[in-house]
Amino acid sequence: MSVDPCRPASSLSDFAALAMDFRLQRADFGLVVRVEVPLEGVTAVFGASGSGKTTLLRAVAGFERPDQGRVVAGTDTWFDSATHTDVPPHRRAAGFMFQDTRLFPHLDVAGNLAFAARRARADGGGFDRADVVTALDLEPLLRRRTGSLSGGERQRVALGRTLLTRPRILLLDEPLAALERERKADILPYLEGALSRFGIPTLYVSHDIDEVARFADRMLLLSAGRVQAHGPTPQMLERLDLQPAMGRFEAGVLLAGRVLRRDPRLHLTWVDVGGDEIAVPEITGAGGAEVRLRIRARDVALATCRPEGISIRNVLPGTLLELTPGDAPGFVEALVQLHSVRIRSRLTLAAVEELGLAPGMSVFALVKTVSFGV
Repeated sequence: MSVDPCRPASSLSDFAALAMDFRLQRADFGLVVRVEVPLEGVTAVFGASGSGKTTLLRAVAGFERPDQGRVVAGTDTWFDSATHTDVPPHRRAAGFMFQDTRLFPHLDVAGNLAFAARRARADGGGFDRADVVTALDLEPLLRRRTGSLSGGERQRVALGRTLLTRPRILLLDEPLAALERERKADILPYLEGALSRFGIPTLYVSHDIDEVARFADRMLLLSAGRVQAHGPTPQMLERLDLQPAMGRFEAGVLLAGRVLRRDPRLHLTWVDVGGDEIAVPEITGAGGAEVRLRIRARDVALATCRPEGISIRNVLPGTLLELTPGDAPGFVEALVQLHSVRIRSRLTLAAVEELGLAPGMSVFALVKTVSFGV
């Protein structure tokens, strides 16, 4: 099927899902994908280095050509080997943000943004340059050359430039991977806020589980070039069978909460999670703000009676629901029902036997304040 490069792509009025069913072989690496993901919110493409995350994203964007199969966005077929369809990248209604930003060094920030705006899709989102500049706090940077920007500033400009093409889907290839932890913490609120504010469906490649837990609605887990699992992020993080691919000590729960109050002197914030009040390190957000809390099973201890004289701030009463074998000999995974949410604890078999733990028992979950990821 021939494609007229001058004819604009269709409006993708039925832009509900991205269907990927293709094979791609490169030297000693093969990628086989057969999955459909909703085109809403943020879908994290997660996996270890070399699992095929970036290759998948490039195949969706049109920078890599599969050997066989299809890529369909909504009702638009972007690639189909059977009909020889291969829509070029600039007509796929996708905005691709590279790891290395690829800003134009001969232009200042304003020039980089203007270049993107001139190539904006007519059927894209209902926002303009001023909205993007405000959301990413780019006003102070507009007259600066890209070579004078810090790593975090370059990422903000690159994201702004990608947004200004007004894509129907964002493809972000590990945009924070090159940043130090402090710089990453600075840019995360901008990234999170922009994705939420503009509402563009996003595929977000990452190998950082904390990033995924923070703002991804769904996860697509890749392992050795294959889709191992996909689904809502909270459910994926709880699955014990996925621990080998996500990290042996990363199993836990992702809980939605609401900020109750803050104590600037103690640098603590109290969050309501399903009726339980939990203290976490100080976070931004006024009272009533919605936040996510990630609690690793390895950071939760259990007690059969309420302990006294301990430094742990969060002692939560609950009921032990189940005990299952852990991912290694000598370990057990416990599932505990709190007030209205569940929490996991990774225990040694010796501790389970010494405490006489069994389903149905009343227990106390002990969670260190510093163990929360928000």
